[in-house]
Amino acid sequence: MEHKLLLLTRHNDQYRSMLENSAPPGLILLGEEPSNIKEADIWLAEPALAAPLLGHATRLKWLQSTFAGVDPLMRPRLRQDYLLTNIKGIFGPLMSEYLFGYLLAHKRQHAKYRQQQQDRVWRPGSFKTLQGQHLLLLGTGSIAQHIATTAKHFGMLVSGINRGGQAVESFDRVGTLQDLPDFIAQADAIANVLPSTPQTRGILNAEILSLIKPNAVLCNLGRGDVLDLEALDVQLSHYPEQQAILDVFNQEPLPANHPIWSRPNATITPHIAAPSFPEQVMEIFFHNYKLYLTGQSLTHQVCFQQGY
Repeated sequence: MEHKLLLLTRHNDQYRSMLENSAPPGLILLGEEPSNIKEADIWLAEPALAAPLLGHATRLKWLQSTFAGVDPLMRPRLRQDYLLTNIKGIFGPLMSEYLFGYLLAHKRQHAKYRQQQQDRVWRPGSFKTLQGQHLLLLGTGSIAQHIATTAKHFGMLVSGINRGGQAVESFDRVGTLQDLPDFIAQADAIANVLPSTPQTRGILNAEILSLIKPNAVLCNLGRGDVLDLEALDVQLSHYPEQQAILDVFNQEPLPANHPIWSRPNATITPHIAAPSFPEQVMEIFFHNYKLYLTGQSLTHQVCFQQGY
């Protein structure tokens, strides 16, 4: 049986080249003409590009997302009568690099010493370390597990939050969302890597943020809608020793007039903590395509009810 594949990404040329070189059996790679939306039964797509076209996809059976996050495909009234798979297993190392790059720069006072270099000042500061610090990870999935393992190498205490509170390797303690007030009040660094679900949206609200230690670091790496950005902006204005590292936002790009741009204790990056590279995406797609041909369960299948 032949299958027809439609590409809906910003890197179609790269994906097309890899597909043509590999020539998966029984797979016809369609062009980018709008009429092919109705012809393809498999899509390799970015969720935001695919979502507005789903209503026209009369033959769609399986959509392989090129991203981990599939929030645009979870919107109310969008169809859910197809297999949806996403990308997992490749973001842990990238997220760890991002997170610990900023945590180490903060603890080791890189900005201070850079300024002293420019001023030709030799003035050692007080020594700070990650050893013995308490890291709270919101989420305990594959990304969080990699971060937790890395944290252990730095001698940190690691706690986590997940749906059931079940124990996870490399975590010293795990609780549920109901335990968040207690957990967050004890943390020296907090990193959100939770998916966007009805249960997680808005959990980092003004009440919860007010419990954070005055000198703690908050990192949002997961989904923008987990965090109340306006409440955080107010919080940072009241606690200048707190730091926020922000890579994801409800609205992207972040509007230029948002006041958090000018907060000296906020660091803003344009959703670059863990990009998915086409070569890695294709490894997952090729593996899933082999499973698809033989009627086996696909890896990284998304549950529409849970949203991840």
